[in-house]
Amino acid sequence: MTVFEHAEAAIAAPTTRTITTHTAKRPRRVQPAKERGVISVGDRKRRTVRVWLWIIQALTLVGLVFAGLGPLAWSAKAAISDSYAIITDPMGIWFTPNEWGNLIAAWNAGQIGPALGNTVALAVGSTVVTLFVCTTGAYLLSALRPRWGKVLSAAILATLFLPGVISLVPLYLTILNLPVLNVSLINTYWAVWLPAGASAFNVLILKQFFDSIPRELVEAARIDGAGPVRVFATIILPLSRPILGVVALLTIVASWKDFLWPMLVLPDSALQPVSVALPHLAKGSTPFAVQMAAVFLSIIIPIVLFLVFQKQFLRGVGTAGGVKG
Repeated sequence: MTVFEHAEAAIAAPTTRTITTHTAKRPRRVQPAKERGVISVGDRKRRTVRVWLWIIQALTLVGLVFAGLGPLAWSAKAAISDSYAIITDPMGIWFTPNEWGNLIAAWNAGQIGPALGNTVALAVGSTVVTLFVCTTGAYLLSALRPRWGKVLSAAILATLFLPGVISLVPLYLTILNLPVLNVSLINTYWAVWLPAGASAFNVLILKQFFDSIPRELVEAARIDGAGPVRVFATIILPLSRPILGVVALLTIVASWKDFLWPMLVLPDSALQPVSVALPHLAKGSTPFAVQMAAVFLSIIIPIVLFLVFQKQFLRGVGTAGGVKG
């Protein structure tokens, strides 16, 4: 084979080339973090901006403390001040001598002691009834899930759009002559306890919390032979302690400050709570300082209650949206 034949054969033969391409990895561009504050990060590094920002924060904190604790502090001082000084110079009572006898007079002569006892009984009973009714109702809608559960949930939600004054007259007629039993609950604590338990808001927030509990726990308990009551008592309730504390505290506060309904269903002064007993002091010849002492005694207990259980309350609010599995 001549040289030309070798050349023609080489040209005619297909050639395969292995081409390797090296693609260099380009560095990923890091997106700068979006600034969500009113003042940018760069401005915060400036000394003048930091100083003014600290001053504004300090003034805001002082204003909030004054607005929150100011009325309470003034009420505490007015409770141990003279009636004439409170009326003539309300802001000058800080420099008047203390009269601790006003608290004793409000407790004894003003009958604030028995009224506070009635208030505690109403608050505790309303809390127990509310927890029983709302937890069982929420458990029915969340875990048992009957066929008509969606209709019942919609009906409960619809009641939130109705003003409370609309149901006042029908509720009073029901308490006046309880259906089926045909008895009157007027001048009984049950007239306050039973309506307090029918809270659509509490049922819905408890249902939302129960929905966040993993279904695997409930199914595993059912496989082990646990019935609905045992699942409710051993799984649902222990996992729901934070939200139960929130519901209990809200119920206590609502019962403590309720005025219209206890006044209607508890006409007997010996059964009335402190919210109804306080206006009676203003109608009589009770000194104004004693009235202020009675007001202070009535508001200090809920405040102390919140301060004692504030950690449980805030923890319940934070975990109300779900349970970590």
